[in-house]
Amino acid sequence: MYDTILVPTDGSKVAQKAVEHAIDLARKYDAAVHALYVIDTDAVDIGLGTEQVERIKAGKFGEMEELQERAAKATGAVSEAAAEYSIEVIEDVAAGRPHKCIDQYAKKNDVDLIVMGSSGRSGVRRVLLGSVTERTLRSTHIPVLVVDFRQEDD
Repeated sequence: MYDTILVPTDGSKVAQKAVEHAIDLARKYDAAVHALYVIDTDAVDIGLGTEQVERIKAGKFGEMEELQERAAKATGAVSEAAAEYSIEVIEDVAAGRPHKCIDQYAKKNDVDLIVMGSSGRSGVRRVLLGSVTERTLRSTHIPVLVVDFRQEDD
């Protein structure tokens, strides 16, 4: 049923809960796991010029070592968690609007399931802040498993 599972991650506790579910499903279905870190260029664009944003989109971080390290740490955590079960993880970094990058990556890599965390926001807070998970749900036709995480789950 699931041959390829994508888990977008930012290294947060919310994402870690999704990683646990993705690895469990990969074990059950003998599926490949892809860990994707998306650099939201709208968010980092504040202090960057157009040329710097384009370099990031092309995977050339240049002097932005901190951003590259954060991405490697987030996807590396998925690989470490999966290694316990001898599951290899393909790690990747994309830059752009997160929900679009997730959908494009999933299509390009024939992903059967996207496993994402959600921080359990509701009401006005969710509307004001937006949600990558919610936008991904609206923009892709690939099944998405949303793993809810609330502070009391910690």
